[in-house]
Amino acid sequence: MSKRKQSLLQNKQLGHLLALGFYIILGYFLYIAASNMNYVWKWNSIPQYFIYTENTTLEAPSDGKLILEKDIYYLQKTDEKIKLNLDDSYNFEYKIGEDLYEGDLIASKSEKKIGPVLQGLGVTLQISFFAIILTFIIGTIIAFMKLSSYIFLRDIATVYITIVRGTPLLVQIFLFYFIVANIFELDRFIAGTLALGIFFGAYVAEVLRGAIQSIDKGQLEAANSLGIPKFQAMRYIILPQAFKRALPTLIGEAIALVKDSSLVSVIAITDLTKVGKEIVANTFSPFETWIVIALVYLSITSLLSYLGHILEKKMEAKGGLS
Repeated sequence: MSKRKQSLLQNKQLGHLLALGFYIILGYFLYIAASNMNYVWKWNSIPQYFIYTENTTLEAPSDGKLILEKDIYYLQKTDEKIKLNLDDSYNFEYKIGEDLYEGDLIASKSEKKIGPVLQGLGVTLQISFFAIILTFIIGTIIAFMKLSSYIFLRDIATVYITIVRGTPLLVQIFLFYFIVANIFELDRFIAGTLALGIFFGAYVAEVLRGAIQSIDKGQLEAANSLGIPKFQAMRYIILPQAFKRALPTLIGEAIALVKDSSLVSVIAITDLTKVGKEIVANTFSPFETWIVIALVYLSITSLLSYLGHILEKKMEAKGGLS
């Protein structure tokens, strides 16, 4: 049987070129639209959002002489010594023993500092990491409760999933911060992490439950007939297959959690989004700032997607979770 002739639009190379051309044209129209705006772009200020140089100077508080005693710098006056907050990291303008006059520049130094975007990125990564761990712990427990033969466990899990999935995440963050955190005197970081973990735990629970139920029951029955305890059969036979089937969706939930972690900025957690708001308030550069923040979020989610793809390939090669 002869191969079906491939149409021109189905050609791989041509398809990539057409897609590239589409985005080039789209980018050109966006550029033209942005050029017609009455807006002064400040792209040169972007690097200092990540790393900036801090200049520190020290001036003489009064007339005197610069002296050094036991590795401590002083300003020697006629009747007293004033300790100076100096060390060898400074570049000195005067030598030891030279006279100083009030207001003279004694020394200065320049230091590289982490910018607000990297600081906010650190907070976002921390809260996302702990929330993802909490999400999978809660999701696994609730999934097994839903599959339990005990009615009260199924009811507890069902009510939890219904309430959490039926209310907005933003509302739940407010509830945790203003009620739960106040009752138990929790830090706002912990309150935000709990809100994210509990919210996404409900979705992960349903994903895992569906994946487990999709495995043929005959495998569990065969394991039981061979004398394999139910726990071991679930651990070594059912769960590896279920996890493999659920992996793409679980990665998607992790990516969604990272993006939705931006909502914790409403309870004054200084994550990427709150840092973006502060930069805009100080520099009046909303377009450049939010483009940069969006690209940082995109880099995180793209990395997660890539790692998930690698894990999926490894599991396909091994046939499941080892």
